[in-house]
Amino acid sequence: MLLSRVLGLGGKEVSDLIKDGKLSDSNDCPNSSLKPVRQQIPMRRATLSEGLTISRILPHPERRMVGAWCFFDHFGPVDLQKIGLNIGPHPHIGLQTFTWPLEGEILHRDSLGYEQVIRPGEINLMTAGKGITHSEESISKNRLEGVQLWIALPDSVRFMNPEFAHYTDLPVEEQGGFRLTLLAGDLFNQSAPAKVYSPLIGLDLNALSEAKMQLPMNPKFEYGVLVLSGQLFIENEAQGSDSFVYLGCGRTTLSISASKGTRAILIGGEPFAEEILIWWNFVARSPEEISKATDDWQNHRHFGEVKSYPGPRLNAPTFLKDKTKSK
Repeated sequence: MLLSRVLGLGGKEVSDLIKDGKLSDSNDCPNSSLKPVRQQIPMRRATLSEGLTISRILPHPERRMVGAWCFFDHFGPVDLQKIGLNIGPHPHIGLQTFTWPLEGEILHRDSLGYEQVIRPGEINLMTAGKGITHSEESISKNRLEGVQLWIALPDSVRFMNPEFAHYTDLPVEEQGGFRLTLLAGDLFNQSAPAKVYSPLIGLDLNALSEAKMQLPMNPKFEYGVLVLSGQLFIENEAQGSDSFVYLGCGRTTLSISASKGTRAILIGGEPFAEEILIWWNFVARSPEEISKATDDWQNHRHFGEVKSYPGPRLNAPTFLKDKTKSK
């Protein structure tokens, strides 16, 4: 599930981070705030091809993770009549990829043999564990927009066998003019079906009209909110479209309001206790792990094949252990 990590367009590979070849170290940023804060996180934008842009929220030098969520991209909207999306087979380790499309349809294929079309209102959750390969292609002819997230696997399960799951029946609650879709975790005495391995939450907020409510929060969780469209007022302060705010821990409720049509994604979780490194498509604990995974991929070892994909697979960038971490 990686529209923005490894966007391969016409055979071109693009590294997962804006600055290619740099490690993202989860300890190389301010610590998680154990009390409520309001920290604006500037997003980095990249044009990967004509008409195709992403906004990268995580990782960022000021905030590498929010709970176990270690990667967060907003892709599109893009007109698929002008550009198609075709991402060749590529590998992952140590993470779960989490795909939530807002517009358009995507075909997922992987080395476990799964072929699954994902549509708006559905989730694809791929658990890489010790290693998996997958590809993705746009199959709709109109627009494509959505978010891509990664969840770091804790050390106790990060070498598990890979898995894939597709979810279509998600908990939905309407309160105060908001339509709230629970993507992961627990809220309003409901549980999302997505199987995750750390205490966390993911929530889609859609203002169906003029909306206002007190959103229940877990004081042990740190939170962040991405506004996709419109304007969301968080504790009476405006948060504009395509912007991200980190809220820290310590809240039991969050006052939110919005005008009709505002859309936002809230993520949260207990601060992740383990240091992780991210490079290309790998979440690891040491440069040596990344080097081995890269070498295995380039030499056709360890990772399976996506046998039904009709084109070539992606090549890994060169990994240099002595390169500085991403800034």
